[in-house]
Amino acid sequence: MEIDLQKCADWLKAHDDYVILTHAHPDGDTLGSGFALCTALRRLGKHANVLNESTLPAKYSYIYDSYTPQTFEVQHVVAVDIATESLLGGLQPQYAGKVDLCVDHHGSNTFYAMQSYVDPGSASCCEIIFALIGLLGVPVDTYIADCIYTGVSTDTGCFRFGNTTSNCFSVAAELIKKGAHNVMINRKMFETKTKTYAHLERLALEGMRFYYAGRLAIITVTQQMYAKTGSSEQETEALTPLTRQVEGTEIGITLREKKDGTCKASIRTYESVDASKLAACFGGGGHKEAAACNIAADVETATDMLVRQCGAFLK
Repeated sequence: MEIDLQKCADWLKAHDDYVILTHAHPDGDTLGSGFALCTALRRLGKHANVLNESTLPAKYSYIYDSYTPQTFEVQHVVAVDIATESLLGGLQPQYAGKVDLCVDHHGSNTFYAMQSYVDPGSASCCEIIFALIGLLGVPVDTYIADCIYTGVSTDTGCFRFGNTTSNCFSVAAELIKKGAHNVMINRKMFETKTKTYAHLERLALEGMRFYYAGRLAIITVTQQMYAKTGSSEQETEALTPLTRQVEGTEIGITLREKKDGTCKASIRTYESVDASKLAACFGGGGHKEAAACNIAADVETATDMLVRQCGAFLK
């Protein structure tokens, strides 16, 4: 059932004992949304925790370092920035069919929750959470502002992507007024690399391949590359925009080999190609210019499948 944002706020005020789910391979938007909402609910006197399937990336430590889980029996389940239940990853067996409320901004949302608020016009889920916190009547302090700013900035590529709207800038301005550490966050998100990531990036760029006269670029990251560089799968996220930066590229794909030998493809496009439709060909989804999908095949086979499918979109 679709509900409006005011009804989301009313429902959250009327209940208690929440677990807030964030998606697998967490990014700034799902974590910023989850921790901001959790903090707001706690300030209303509610019990609330944030949950993810894995260890959170170190670059977001300024968000989660001060977080302490509460002990209580979960009564209600909220999902943020999660378009489909499959994105719960390792949490899916426990929470599939049990999500009471989903707050999201993906047009590919499958409305798996009992109640859903989905606004594809929002560049980030954090923009929605910012408005929701306002309806909850919770003042935005520096911590919440940092959480929200993280999601807005990362999902817009520091306000460079085509999904950036005037509302993104308006929200960012309000957050900075509330004390958001925008300079620190921008530096951490967009200008800081670990030495292991720098090594991984070098290998990835050396192996970048081009197809269809340079209109398609693919970077492949294998488990062997992780082992050689000492980098982690979480660091692959930063590679994704690189494929789209090459002049003449309309589709950029980062193909990551998972530990089980299957692959995940992160897709970035420009206006001429809808990334979400391309990802949907493999059971994935996302936004018009940014999407992802899992492919149950090895790297070589998955690459061939992607190249063939991209050809249909580049006619």
